[in-house]
Amino acid sequence: MPAPNPPGDKPNREDRLAAKLRENLRRRKAQARALSTGESGDEAAAASPAGDIAAPALPKSPPES
Repeated sequence: MPAPNPPGDKPNREDRLAAKLRENLRRRKAQARALSTGESGDEAAAASPAGDIAAPALPKSPPES
């Protein structure tokens, strides 16, 4: 595993991608919790620890045969 970047240094591509993946995972977990408790997606986004606005989930349509 690469050593962490020194302070003030720009994060490399892997660090940026890892951070984005962590944010996405937090957002998806918050969305899943909201769906299981019956909250809307907007309420879950407001309650997310990251504080960013998540896009509402798209409704799933049945597969076409």
